[in-house]
Amino acid sequence: MWQRIRHITRGLLFIPWFLSLTAVLAPVAIAMSLVTRSGDAAHRLGRRWSRWLLAAAGVEVEVTGREHLAGLPGGLVIAANHASQLDILALFVALPIQFRFVAKKELFHLPLLGPAMRFTGYIPIDRSGGRSAVESLNRAAEVVRSGVAVLIFPEGTRSPDGRLRPFKPGGVLLARKAGTPVLPVAISGSHRCLPRGSILVRPGRIRVRLLPPVDPVGPGGPKGKDALTRELHQAILSGLDPGNRPA
Repeated sequence: MWQRIRHITRGLLFIPWFLSLTAVLAPVAIAMSLVTRSGDAAHRLGRRWSRWLLAAAGVEVEVTGREHLAGLPGGLVIAANHASQLDILALFVALPIQFRFVAKKELFHLPLLGPAMRFTGYIPIDRSGGRSAVESLNRAAEVVRSGVAVLIFPEGTRSPDGRLRPFKPGGVLLARKAGTPVLPVAISGSHRCLPRGSILVRPGRIRVRLLPPVDPVGPGGPKGKDALTRELHQAILSGLDPGNRPA
């Protein structure tokens, strides 16, 4: 019982810790981006922010497969499954490279955090589609071609039960447009630490597995959108723990 009380207390304290740490570091990230004209320093600060938040919550990140980054260009597409708000923090810790992520536009309206994301170079997207979504895709392709990786969640939103969902085509369209490989990343355990709809973070372990890259071009030329989407889905599925695989 006492252990459960400690876990609940720790989870409740995570919220003020998150708010206070973000309030301190977000203006610093904005200032860094304005001074350097680059989001690189702010991204490194984001990695520290993520480590401190996860440590405060008692969440460990176990990383395997970093060797699959060897030989890849700086500009590539990173595709990961999405089961929890903690996925972004875990990816900051797990990926030893500069990257920018595509996120729903509503996050950019949050006080402090939203402007920090925008100044650092993260890319808002309108999930309702239309011209705005196409413009976001074009901007993401420009970032990749400039030599910086772009992270996408091809499911489009967080899984309600932690299990891998079908993929939307935006991620593979980005890879084809930018002409770059896709690095699949499988995240397991984050849903147990912070399920969708909950604000109480639970101590635990998140496993992040980097997998062999998927090439959008095959022996016969560019792969079809549907075939590439299936290949990417299968790659991430292969790296997930059983509890995160479709039922």
